Amino acid sequence: MRLLVCFALCLAASAAEAGAQKYEPLSASVQAALHKSVSDARPQATSFKNSLEAVDWLTEMSRRLEKRIPAQEYRLELLRAVHYEATRAGLDPQLVLGLMQVESGFRKYAVSTAGARGYMQVMPFWVRLIGLPSDNLFHLRTNLRYGCTILRHYLDIEKGDLFRALGRYNGSLGQPEYPNMVKGAWDKQWTYPAVQSARR
Repeated sequence: MRLLVCFALCLAASAAEAGAQKYEPLSASVQAALHKSVSDARPQATSFKNSLEAVDWLTEMSRRLEKRIPAQEYRLELLRAVHYEATRAGLDPQLVLGLMQVESGFRKYAVSTAGARGYMQVMPFWVRLIGLPSDNLFHLRTNLRYGCTILRHYLDIEKGDLFRALGRYNGSLGQPEYPNMVKGAWDKQWTYPAVQSARR
């Protein structure tokens, strides 16, 4: 009995508090474009403009994330993946960090009550809709690839309106709480200049 109670508490602790993207029918062309985006093989190139930018950004973001993810090697792997996938999707990497903070608290295996999974709380229906059956939403880069692709899709639908795009991402379109939480996390925890001018 004690083991069952402990297991239930662990599951409750890992549940994410965020909402979930809602299924909306996609045209065949949009579905094909999104499938191509999530299926694209990752090139070996870095997303940073130069090594100085990489060192500056990774050092600062790593410092801010250290309490949540103590293992330095994994923390840097996560940050490199966030920067790459966000940049690839035309998103601000710091915005994606703010979204991850709100969605999952940077918990890789977070599962919401609606079934959304991983760092960016991606709903499993997206795998059926635009992915491959083998796609694992708990895999670091897969989760980030899907999450960034979906947010980019919502930004495109909303013609760049971040407030509405975030509402769609969370399944709370038109309600201010979620977009305000993400924007607050982005502004307070993850704002960062492109490169420190003193180091140029």
